[in-house]
Amino acid sequence: MKIKKSEIKRKNVIGVFDSGLGGLSVLKNFIKFLPNYNYLYLGDNARVPYGEKSSETIYEYSRQAINFLFSSGCNLVIIACNTASAQALRKLQQEYLPKHYPDGRILGVIRPLAEEVIKRNKKNIGIIGTKSTINSLSYIKEIQSLNKEIKVEQVSTPLLVPLIEEGWIKKPETKMILKKYLRPLKIKKISMLILACTHYPFLLKDIRRICGKNIEVPDPGEVVAKSLKKYLSNHPELKLTKVKNSKKDFCFTDNSILFKNLAEKFLKKEIKDFKLINLNEF
Repeated sequence: MKIKKSEIKRKNVIGVFDSGLGGLSVLKNFIKFLPNYNYLYLGDNARVPYGEKSSETIYEYSRQAINFLFSSGCNLVIIACNTASAQALRKLQQEYLPKHYPDGRILGVIRPLAEEVIKRNKKNIGIIGTKSTINSLSYIKEIQSLNKEIKVEQVSTPLLVPLIEEGWIKKPETKMILKKYLRPLKIKKISMLILACTHYPFLLKDIRRICGKNIEVPDPGEVVAKSLKKYLSNHPELKLTKVKNSKKDFCFTDNSILFKNLAEKFLKKEIKDFKLINLNEF
């Protein structure tokens, strides 16, 4: 007999979803600040990047990913992708989740970073992200909903995700492109830069060096991890409990050795095996 979605048993697992490699920058901080939880990471590396795709396509890809993670028994899913958070999160929360997984919860990465801006009391903010995230104006809306006085400058940086996914993090070409992208924000004399893509922490050291001492650049993964820690303490009904021997499982949509090698290097952890899945089945 086919099990209904509403009857799926939760397995005390936090799901983490990204279009590819970027969400590992969030997972790494989850493991650091919330080490005693089980995690299931899903990287849709077969269809990366999401940032150049239509909002309809981004929603459908995100829906498939969410469906897979909840049907796998996750109690909570973090969309560790700014593009998906900007284009699909609200609809998933308000329309899809109540119908299909009413006992589950989905969180994004935009709100915690907007709250961090307020916390640090910055008035002139710069944002870099994919075309889709920037065009959605999600960060501007979220930040100014908390404080209308804050000035926000945005720059679309579409080349960074492909460069990171290709392993070009330390190439001089990448550093040159990064300098060009950041120049207009430095001219605007921003006091804080938000990395509105979870891939960008792979370049965090170079970004901070180029920005200089007068521009704060918080690690998005750390901000989101601290926000999640607070959220879990406020929501015991999710039944996510700490365990002694926590598990970190990985699922990808493409068998990429380069992806695996980059993931291991970034997490400083061997990924012995991972599951390949076809999200079109979900």
